[in-house]
Amino acid sequence: MYLHTENHLGLLYAAYGGIYILASLVWLWLIEGVKPDKWDLLGVTISLIGTAVILFSPHR
Repeated sequence: MYLHTENHLGLLYAAYGGIYILASLVWLWLIEGVKPDKWDLLGVTISLIGTAVILFSPHR
């Protein structure tokens, strides 16, 4: 039994990318002590906007 339909798996994997980038920056900051700079924050913002477009755009 599959939890997701085959048609939406690609969307889930694409959206996961933005979440992975955010989690990586949070890990670097909290665990490794490397504070993200403005370019890191800009990049993760762009990727999360892309994630929102993928998840919330109408699909057939």
